[in-house]
Amino acid sequence: MRREQLSDEVASRLRADIMTGILRPGTYIRLDETAAALGVSITPVREALRTLRGEGMVQLEPHRGHVVVPLTRTDVEDIFWLQGTIARELAATATERITDAEINELAELNEALAAAIERGDPEAIAAAEFAFHRAFNLSTGRIKLAWFLLHVARYLPGRIYAGDPHWGAAALTRHRELIAALRRRDAAAVIGLTGAEFTDGAQRLIARLDEAGLWR
Repeated sequence: MRREQLSDEVASRLRADIMTGILRPGTYIRLDETAAALGVSITPVREALRTLRGEGMVQLEPHRGHVVVPLTRTDVEDIFWLQGTIARELAATATERITDAEINELAELNEALAAAIERGDPEAIAAAEFAFHRAFNLSTGRIKLAWFLLHVARYLPGRIYAGDPHWGAAALTRHRELIAALRRRDAAAVIGLTGAEFTDGAQRLIARLDEAGLWR
């Protein structure tokens, strides 16, 4: 595995742990301990922390190391607001531009998601959910805007939700409704369903962080 890919995977793991409150604000992320826990060398951990520092998720304190910065409720709401704003714009364009063949592909990808949920395989669920939304966003032809959405989505890796069966059932239902709305070319429904997905995601994550006592 390339070193760059390995550092990306370490960053994804640490990012998810920060966003779900496993790594709490004020926690120091030690290079050697993290490398040992993840079964990697120190180098990809150091590079991952450099990435997270650029995202404002950790900061480097002289002579002490990298520490997790505070994550507020407003931070979480802002991340979802930005994702939802971009996604709704893409949804409006998708309704106009998506082809019947691309809609059929979405239906097939959603069935792959259903199969992954049936198996209870979080990694496969996260991959299938990503594939569905990637195909949907690429159907717009607005590649740069889709890239911006992907960049923001890195703050919320799919495995945050993939292990929640209630989320999985809700996602399947929304996807099926979205596909039906695309076949009707119902822009209002497509935009509404897309926005609802991000509203639901924000509510689930905030509830999880509340339960974990992150903001007490």
